[in-house]
Amino acid sequence: MIKHIDIIVQGKVQGVNYRQSTKAVADQVGVKGYVLNQDDGNVFIAAEADEMLLDIFLDWCKDGPEAARVSNLTTTDGELKNYRNFEVLKKPPVQ
Repeated sequence: MIKHIDIIVQGKVQGVNYRQSTKAVADQVGVKGYVLNQDDGNVFIAAEADEMLLDIFLDWCKDGPEAARVSNLTTTDGELKNYRNFEVLKKPPVQ
């Protein structure tokens, strides 16, 4: 069953290739959605996939790329948006 989760990643996660690495992992695992930097220094991820794939993706998000230092990760279930792919965004999408 496809599920939507919103993820907020805190720590040293900007300026360390976190967004591009997240896209590469999402594409590899089969997760759809987007990732973007937030003004507060966190990274926001909207992700949709089968629950098992989301678990694999979340395991990676907890560590991120080598230079990242994730201090906290929170997830919230959300409404399915049926994303077609996974994108790196510069600003939040218009709802």
